[in-house]
Amino acid sequence: MAQQIDAVYENGVFRPLAPVDLEEHRTVRLTIDDNGDDPLTDLLDTEFMERCIKESKNAPAPGIEAVRQMLAKIPGDLTEDFISERDEC
Repeated sequence: MAQQIDAVYENGVFRPLAPVDLEEHRTVRLTIDDNGDDPLTDLLDTEFMERCIKESKNAPAPGIEAVRQMLAKIPGDLTEDFISERDEC
């Protein structure tokens, strides 16, 4: 009997998104149709991302001192922020 199901591939295993009427250890044949229906894809600004990638290829990477100077301008204590976020979980 042919069935069409949706599944997620996680950690090397296909996990059905809905219950499947099969006995355990049944061998099946999968046809993978990666239709790209990821709902988060619509939220991405792909034009902006492509522009950032293009511009970053032409820009030299900052050195460690430049990074330290940029980080030093961030107000507050990042360590305390991380700790408080962990406590909220």
